[in-house]
Amino acid sequence: MPVKDLGFRRAAPALAVFAAVRLLGLAVLALWCAAAGSSPHTLLSARWDSLWYARIAAEGYGYEVLLPDGDVHSNLAFFPLLPWLERLVAAPTGLSHGSAGLVVSAVAGLAAAWGIFAVADLLHGRRAGVFAAGVWAALPVGIVQSMAYSESLFTALAAWALYGALRGRWLTAGLLAAGAGLTRPVGAAVVAAVWVAAARAWRSGERSWRMAVGAVLAPLGAAAYVLWVGARTGGGLLGYLDVQGGWGNGFDGGWAFARFVGAKLVSSPAGAAAGTGLIAGVALVLWLYGLCVRQRQPAALLVYCGIVVALALCASGYFGSKPRLLLPAFPLLLPPAVALAGWRTGRAAAVLGALALASAVYGAFWLNGSGPP
Repeated sequence: MPVKDLGFRRAAPALAVFAAVRLLGLAVLALWCAAAGSSPHTLLSARWDSLWYARIAAEGYGYEVLLPDGDVHSNLAFFPLLPWLERLVAAPTGLSHGSAGLVVSAVAGLAAAWGIFAVADLLHGRRAGVFAAGVWAALPVGIVQSMAYSESLFTALAAWALYGALRGRWLTAGLLAAGAGLTRPVGAAVVAAVWVAAARAWRSGERSWRMAVGAVLAPLGAAAYVLWVGARTGGGLLGYLDVQGGWGNGFDGGWAFARFVGAKLVSSPAGAAAGTGLIAGVALVLWLYGLCVRQRQPAALLVYCGIVVALALCASGYFGSKPRLLLPAFPLLLPPAVALAGWRTGRAAAVLGALALASAVYGAFWLNGSGPP
């Protein structure tokens, strides 16, 4: 891969576009909440998963909720890096842990946009990198990037780990992959990507102790947490899966999701429209992945993106979270970013602006709904 300067000056346009899109989303959310009588701060930092992360930051692990049907929701389902960072920010600033989570997400969002720009710039040039960061910010579920959730943090670690692997910076890639593994269960996708990149480099003759150490470091974060949960619960290697099972989460190849969509299609005209929209959304994701393959993206990106998509679409659990779970699959955005980079600036900016406005409106509507993202 060619060496390119990744200083602030080169990445500044991408970071500016990302920040502008996110600020638009927050402004529209504030206006919507003012009309609806809700609190944007509460929606972003003190509802749904944000509450679980903040409780871990404040009290540690061990909290659980017993549901009437006998299921147990344990906070062991949530990986520890975001709560650790919330605690780190809250201690010297006096912020609540939820507010500290917003600070972490704001910084991580910029880091993620920079990492996405870096990967796209490396593969397709600076202009494509700017649009990749902009399109990622303008996704329909982009508001999650501004919540006290772990998606921004995970995407930042994943993007920079992949960049490190593509550039042969194996220690950096391994350490960041370990961090991703401490952030979300899908950190396994980053580990696999680093291993694939290292294996291909090994076969091409690039062999060093840094590569070996990076490959060993990559899975340590996820492995350490999963083993700790297993020891704490007495469930051994399957202990974490038992915890996820209490939340109704598991991997069933997409069968539960297919039944959910099928039930929508036959429920009512509105349900049929929603089911059709879900099918169209899945088809769009698969089509974009096909474009990634045709674009001949590096194997590491294809493996990473493929695993993220497979885990998001083929897992059982709360179906409303699937769009959010796809948020880290940023390689899907490289084909449209390259296409936008080939357009005239005015036309491309108008399309991106329209996407950003639609994302802002949808995000405000989504967060003011009844269910979690």
